Amino acid sequence: MEVYKKDLSTPQSKKFIELLNSETAKSKIEEGSIVKAEITNITEKFCWVYLGMKSEAMIDIAEFKNLNQLDNLKVGNKIDVLLENSESKNGEIIVSFEKAHKQKGFLELKKAFEDNLAITGEIIGKVKGGVIFKEKTTGISTFMPGSQISSRPLKDISHLMNTEIKAKIIKIDSARGNLCTSRKAMQAEVVASDKKEIFSKYKIGDVLENCVCKNIASFGAFFEVNGGEFDCLTHLQELSYSRISSPDEILEVGKKYKLKIINIDLQKMQIGTSIKALSPDPFDNISEFEVGKDYDAVVKKALDYGLFVELRSGLSALCHSSELSYLKKNINPKSFAKVNDIIKVRITEIDTKLKRIAVSHRLTNENPWQKFSKEFPLGSIIDGKVTNKNEYALFVKLGKYEIEGFLHCNDLDYIKKPEEELNVYKKGHSFEKLKIVECDIENQKIRVSLREAISEDPFKYYDNFKEGDVLTCKVTSIDTKGIYVKPEGCLLENFIKKTQLASSPSDQRPGRWTSGDRVDCLLEKKDKRKVLLSIRALEEKLNADALKKYGDSGSGKSLPFASLSDEINKKNKDK
Repeated sequence: MEVYKKDLSTPQSKKFIELLNSETAKSKIEEGSIVKAEITNITEKFCWVYLGMKSEAMIDIAEFKNLNQLDNLKVGNKIDVLLENSESKNGEIIVSFEKAHKQKGFLELKKAFEDNLAITGEIIGKVKGGVIFKEKTTGISTFMPGSQISSRPLKDISHLMNTEIKAKIIKIDSARGNLCTSRKAMQAEVVASDKKEIFSKYKIGDVLENCVCKNIASFGAFFEVNGGEFDCLTHLQELSYSRISSPDEILEVGKKYKLKIINIDLQKMQIGTSIKALSPDPFDNISEFEVGKDYDAVVKKALDYGLFVELRSGLSALCHSSELSYLKKNINPKSFAKVNDIIKVRITEIDTKLKRIAVSHRLTNENPWQKFSKEFPLGSIIDGKVTNKNEYALFVKLGKYEIEGFLHCNDLDYIKKPEEELNVYKKGHSFEKLKIVECDIENQKIRVSLREAISEDPFKYYDNFKEGDVLTCKVTSIDTKGIYVKPEGCLLENFIKKTQLASSPSDQRPGRWTSGDRVDCLLEKKDKRKVLLSIRALEEKLNADALKKYGDSGSGKSLPFASLSDEINKKNKDK
């Protein structure tokens, strides 16, 4: 604190400054804190209070009126005030009775929030998105969202206005001093405590009589217990041991049913019930059924992936679509059988843990693939009819069987081009003879051949020759990439590449030949159904033989081979 005096260097002045500063330090109060103050004077507009500081502070009487505290406004009474500024620009102490009251109330409500306590108050007005809830003790106004007014939607809340109600603080903002309250949370807590008391009367295994079906959903049914004491859900899987699509297949809204408690969840306040638990489990006597045996079953449901059949009342099994027929692939179960049809099935699996049974209808019939393979082993001849075709093959129904054979375009003819020959045949065309060349029972695949059934394999021509033999061939056609030839006495055409026409690159011209020319070729390679003919290989073989026979320097000049003399000279030089 500054002391304004002309001369402050005198001993008396220094003593005064020291005493004043020490007294001020003793009474120093932190700004923003709540302190006790004594009322020293009251006028029509202001109230004067002393905080123990160097001067008194002034409070507007309106602050006491707003809080209905005029009765406590008497000289000598002590009140709580909030120190806002210990010294303003004008040297005044600024305090607030109303702000101190609000801060104390906020701290009380904050403690109620931390202790999860209920508060009492009333709704005093509406705002956007909710209402204003005023707490009774502190008088602090809070915001209550419209969704938190009631546990059930309310169109009209006039009956709640200015009426004492209880609520819970659900959110608090200490920095801004904002509070969010909820009447709905209070209602839920009351309901939860009531439900907890109700649920304590029941235990798992109890049977509930005369439960009214209130509503049916795709996942289950809701029931009213003991005249509305509580509601419970019975899941679809707990309605019956038999497989059903919807609860309305066995239930009717408004009718009474007997339920068994199978689950109690005190956290979610839910009780799970079951109807099928009141009936004996069909799996209890599952030993009556054996894997591998056939039984009559009633179709109860047809789905896209299979049929659900009933072996006896309540005991269901799945017959997958792949187990319906040997012959028809991707069969539609809905068209195969109807509900309540009786079909023969064979049990393929019994899972007692998961309580599942798998059955097969096709295994109750003779496997037509095995029967076919016995009657028509490999090499047999059978007739057929084209049922379908694609870009590279025909599908043929074989004889009297409902079995399709696969006829590739390469198996139509030995000589003609496969793609052109495939276009000759249409759906419905009949074959008198087809040869069975492959029969795969496991994968249900049979391959047949037309060419092997109606003609002899021209490739057998090459059985009389071995690699290294020389064949005389006739040129059938010329191509820029080579020539096509046929060996004498053979029906098959072979292609000789340009690089195999001559030893010298300058002589590798397909134009040297014309159709009808005869040429000798070397059988260079023979592998299964493929042979390689070469003119170049024959020249090289003849050159090698000549070199071996005529190896001296002069003899090679008389040979009719263009490069033979050069090769002989090279050989002599090497020696």
